[in-house]
Amino acid sequence: MDEQALLGLNPNADSDFRQRALAYFEQLKISPDAWQVCAEALAQKTYSDDHIKFFCFQVLEHQVKYKYSELSTAQQQLIRETLLSWLQAQMLNPQPEKTFIRNKAAQVFALLFVTEYLTKWPKFFFDILSVVDLNPRGVDLYLRILMAIDSELVDRDVVHTSEEARRNTLIKDTMREQCIPNLVESWYQILHNYQYTNSEVLCQCLEVIGAYVSWIDLSLIANDRFINMLLGHMSVEVLREEACDCLFEIVNKGMDPVDKMKLVESLCQVLQTAGFFSIDQEEDLDFVARFSKLVNGMGQSLIVSWTKLIKNGAVKTAQEALDAIETKVALMLRLLVHEDDDISSNIIGFCYDYLHILKQLTVLSDQQKANIEAIMLAVMKKLTYDEEYNFENEGEDEAMFVEYRKQLKLLLDRLAQVSPELVLASVRRVFSATLQNWQTTRFMEVEVAIRLLYMLAEALPVSHGAHFSGDVSKASALQDMMRTLVTSGVSSYQHTSVTLEFFETVVRYEKFFTVEPQHIPCVLMAFLDHRGLWHSSPKVRSRTAYLFSRFVKSLNKQMNPFIEDILNRIQDLLTLSPPENGYQSLLSSDDQLFVYETAGALIVNSDYPAENKRALMKDLLTPLMERFKVLLEKLMMAQDEERQASLADSLNHAVGFASRTSKAFSNKQTVKQCGCSEVYLDCLQTFLPALSCPVQKDILRSGVRTFLHRMIICLEEEVLPFIPSASEHMLKDCEAKDLQEFIPLINQITAKFKIQVSPFLQQMFMPLLHAIFEVLLRPAEENDQSAALEKQMLRRSYFAFLQTVTGSGMSEVIANQGAENVERVLVTIIQGAVEYPDPIAQKTCFIILSKLVELWGGKDGPVGFADFIYKHIVPACFLAPLKQTFDLADAQTVLALSECAVTLKTIHLRRGPECVQYLQQEYLPSLQVAPEIIQEFCQALQQPDAKVFKNYLKVFFQRAKP
Repeated sequence: MDEQALLGLNPNADSDFRQRALAYFEQLKISPDAWQVCAEALAQKTYSDDHIKFFCFQVLEHQVKYKYSELSTAQQQLIRETLLSWLQAQMLNPQPEKTFIRNKAAQVFALLFVTEYLTKWPKFFFDILSVVDLNPRGVDLYLRILMAIDSELVDRDVVHTSEEARRNTLIKDTMREQCIPNLVESWYQILHNYQYTNSEVLCQCLEVIGAYVSWIDLSLIANDRFINMLLGHMSVEVLREEACDCLFEIVNKGMDPVDKMKLVESLCQVLQTAGFFSIDQEEDLDFVARFSKLVNGMGQSLIVSWTKLIKNGAVKTAQEALDAIETKVALMLRLLVHEDDDISSNIIGFCYDYLHILKQLTVLSDQQKANIEAIMLAVMKKLTYDEEYNFENEGEDEAMFVEYRKQLKLLLDRLAQVSPELVLASVRRVFSATLQNWQTTRFMEVEVAIRLLYMLAEALPVSHGAHFSGDVSKASALQDMMRTLVTSGVSSYQHTSVTLEFFETVVRYEKFFTVEPQHIPCVLMAFLDHRGLWHSSPKVRSRTAYLFSRFVKSLNKQMNPFIEDILNRIQDLLTLSPPENGYQSLLSSDDQLFVYETAGALIVNSDYPAENKRALMKDLLTPLMERFKVLLEKLMMAQDEERQASLADSLNHAVGFASRTSKAFSNKQTVKQCGCSEVYLDCLQTFLPALSCPVQKDILRSGVRTFLHRMIICLEEEVLPFIPSASEHMLKDCEAKDLQEFIPLINQITAKFKIQVSPFLQQMFMPLLHAIFEVLLRPAEENDQSAALEKQMLRRSYFAFLQTVTGSGMSEVIANQGAENVERVLVTIIQGAVEYPDPIAQKTCFIILSKLVELWGGKDGPVGFADFIYKHIVPACFLAPLKQTFDLADAQTVLALSECAVTLKTIHLRRGPECVQYLQQEYLPSLQVAPEIIQEFCQALQQPDAKVFKNYLKVFFQRAKP
């Protein structure tokens, strides 16, 4: 071996050595006999360095995984012998190998097992067990190999080909027949022999049993000798977590409902007698979390049994199952309210399913009603934040609590399905009591009280948020709570979680303010002062900006009296943050977008006459335009690249803000009707010069392009005079991405204005195509994936553009480009349909071809087009599907074939019998198609139902392809 290269395997080696080691590894993988050197090094213990040993196993792993079939029988035998002699040596080593080496060795054994077990090495386990016997080091490796085999055969996270899946099923079937009883016996012996001497091996063995239980005969494990031993382990501190997990896997295994019930009940009896149900005395929380998971598994298993028995009509046995479930509820509740959230979280599944049973019962006993109430109390208690929650810097623990709260929300929703009255009454009780004394109550209790009111909206669903009409008792309860919320002054509570919950709830129940509009002013003030948009916390300011926009838009009818006051108050928040002197504005630019949207919505939806709306919109947008001009001048002169980037950012934000104000316009309230056209045309004139800025082109073009998209919708034909010069600037110095983003703009104009933009399209058609072709023809590195992808996307955009032009009735735009250019365009469409293996583009090309045949394929079509149909379009319809890359099992490709069928049908429609004659006498014979198939094909083509031909065409090409 290259000793110099091996030095690079040490994690502390410098980068040159590491690079050399990597290159050496690649070289050894390719070399036909390097694995033998590695095998010999392992068998003869040539190296003591752990990293070199690991490296040798990696080379062997590669050989077994990818090149095993290339080896001769003798070489395969050598690999088997090497691994067994390495295993033998482990028994005698003074020190065990490092864990990472043992795991890698186990992986290689497992790979060899799945490759050879069914054919050359049926005695795999016998050979290994005879080597390891009961030596603790050997047993450790044996168990690691078993875990590696399990993950090769059944690990859901490993993606297997259908061939591998079939092989794995066959291996499991063969193992069940031939060796599983022996393996189970070996596990029992290991558990028995090491129960007082080696807890690490015992834990490994329990893990193996837990893994294998899911796919072996359960009776081998779920029997007295094993269960008693496992229950014994439950009392040993170092073993009980693994024993608990192992019991969980046993309980989780699918089986007959009555047998499952007996198994769970006998387990529960023993566990209860042994004192495991007294969880309050238990201090080891990790164990209680595992135990909670086990109880959850037992509860859910009993519920599955109950469901099956009810379905089968076994009423008496089903009642026994229900009684068994009920006896676990007290324990479930104690685990649910446990102060440790992991323990509580593990039992939620059982709790949820139990409520589902109660929902199906027609009459509930007093005990069941009491259980529902207890679950409700538990949910309210557990939803509460604890003292340690860090609101300013949320980390992993906080994220886990947020997830846990989502689980509790599902439980509350399920509770509301079982007993909506109870849920409403419980929330009302807690809410009223808390808000009465909010000034002296801890923040977490105030937050959870408001949170519960917020959660009721989804727990007691209504259509279109109509919580305050319909059911009178519910509506009045919610109305009372909302009235209390907005009049109690709790919005002034000095904690961000309470403040945010207040605003979230106010917005969720916005319909309340249509019933009691007198409360709108005080809520608006909360949004507009230090409680909301001017709060000291950036997090609250940011969220409030979004919520305020929702509040204003949903209550637009009620906003009229407050519009000018709101606009004055938010004035300072609309300032475009200057990209200098480190000035930090109150809101980020993303948050400012919502404030601009709010301002736009207030103006557009107001009852003001058009001239007032225009004046307000002008006041809103003029400062933005002024600032834009100043910043653009600065950008033109800026030398420093960082400064250029921050100026371009600010310019882009300005364009985005102006664009966002236009969101409120609609068909009922157009820009024209609101008298605002002039203001937005001024914006266009202000922003377009940015397109000719020589620096920061990407970001500026992107912003202006988005604004143009928006203005085409808002200003309609008033935008047209600006399009030619904007297009000219955007086509200068183009990259693939620029063109790809520019084409949708042209498509939008073409589809919207059609004949109105015909002169403009005719003029810019070839310049656009030249720009596209120039980028597509640029040479790129062979392995440059991103360049290839960009070209593919650009090609798609180009065909989408042609599709828009032909589909908008504008084919004369192409026809008027001169014969040579027309031919060039047509050839690119044929190439797109046939040559590039991209079904999305191929589909588009066939759509274009169908359209052109429909428009030009008649007797009065352009000169030479009929020839083009027979020389190019008909062949394309056959050559494309016949390509190996045209995969008829792929959904997108099937859509492309469908459009190909439409093209052929359209040709037949426009050319009549002449088309059939050409296919019969010339084209299909040239492809060596048998006469009877030709006959069949032409008959299918002439069927009036297009679907018949589409289905036939798929079969035709499936037969034609090898």
